[in-house]
Amino acid sequence: MLNPNLEQIQLTNADYERYSRHLILPEVGLEGQKRLKAAKVLCIGTGGLGSPLLLYLAAAGIGTLGIVDFDVVDNSNLQRQVIHGTSWVGKPKIESAKTRIHEINPDCQVNLYETRLSSENALEIIEPYDIVVDGTDNFPTRYLVNDACVLLNKPNVYGSIFRFEGQATVFNYEGGPNYRDLYPEPPPPGMVPSCAEGGVLGILPGMIGVIQATETLKIILGRGTTLNGRLLLYNSLEMSFRELTLRPNPERPKIEKLIDYEQFCGIPQAKAEENKQNMDLQEMTVSELKSLIDSGSDDFVLVDVRNPNEYEIGKIDGSTLVPLPDIENGDGVETIKSMLKGKRLIAHCKLGGRSAKALSILKEAGIEGTNLKGGIAAWSEEIDPSVPKY
Repeated sequence: MLNPNLEQIQLTNADYERYSRHLILPEVGLEGQKRLKAAKVLCIGTGGLGSPLLLYLAAAGIGTLGIVDFDVVDNSNLQRQVIHGTSWVGKPKIESAKTRIHEINPDCQVNLYETRLSSENALEIIEPYDIVVDGTDNFPTRYLVNDACVLLNKPNVYGSIFRFEGQATVFNYEGGPNYRDLYPEPPPPGMVPSCAEGGVLGILPGMIGVIQATETLKIILGRGTTLNGRLLLYNSLEMSFRELTLRPNPERPKIEKLIDYEQFCGIPQAKAEENKQNMDLQEMTVSELKSLIDSGSDDFVLVDVRNPNEYEIGKIDGSTLVPLPDIENGDGVETIKSMLKGKRLIAHCKLGGRSAKALSILKEAGIEGTNLKGGIAAWSEEIDPSVPKY
């Protein structure tokens, strides 16, 4: 429970009217609303999780909100990042978020940090705040936020989402576990697909973000039982909740300083390996493929390695679907062998990464091929705008 100096916090007549439904709750009351007004909460990210939690924290009367983000609003964000609107596409997310927050609560102090959180700036940015809410979507930043909160002794309200499932907990609170007790080591790079690759139900981050906002208020108010020591697992397809018990690991190495988290998560090594593979990988541009198709040549086979539902969204005419999972289990390798019959292989996916992986597997099976640089996204951008972007 946070212990601010409430003697200097005053509610106005407008506050009494705005927060009347809080004030009549014995668990909140006048003192609780003053606690909310005195609180300083830092949100890392204004994406799927940051959007609902910032909206509800502002509406609840949090006095100061800090926002860390360096991205701009994209059309593909609007399906789930409800703090942003169509008119903000192409503009900074933090400015969009601030504008929306002030529409809800003009008295909320909003501090903006339009930067990538790093080992060089994390401690300075986090230090003035009472609570940190992690709305990030990548492992290096999650470990960075965790370690900075441990060093500064700040509660870390955590959430994550993927496809139809989410999880939430409270780290580094009242002697409880931190993120490294849940994940001592990061998964290998590429093992866990991003939302851009695997998709996410638009409503899902609303559920998890609201849970994070709820935990934040409970910490400030000192009421209820937080998720400290409990990992809440939510499955939206089943509409089910499960809990796992988390405990501090006494053998876990002590966190003494911030490190290079990209290096810790193996990202430079993975990029180096990917670059090495790409050096041996033949590529062609979408313009070259267009010229090849226009020439009427029939000495090639164009294979699309995306998932069937992606193929339904849009495809390059003449392509054949052989999903990457089928290539990985070997069935697709045999399918492609039967298709080639002396013809050259050209493979593509959405952006080029999965098709490069497919060609690497096929190469081990003795099948050489060429990767379409930029994938169907580049084809849509440069050649055929009628192919939908997604």
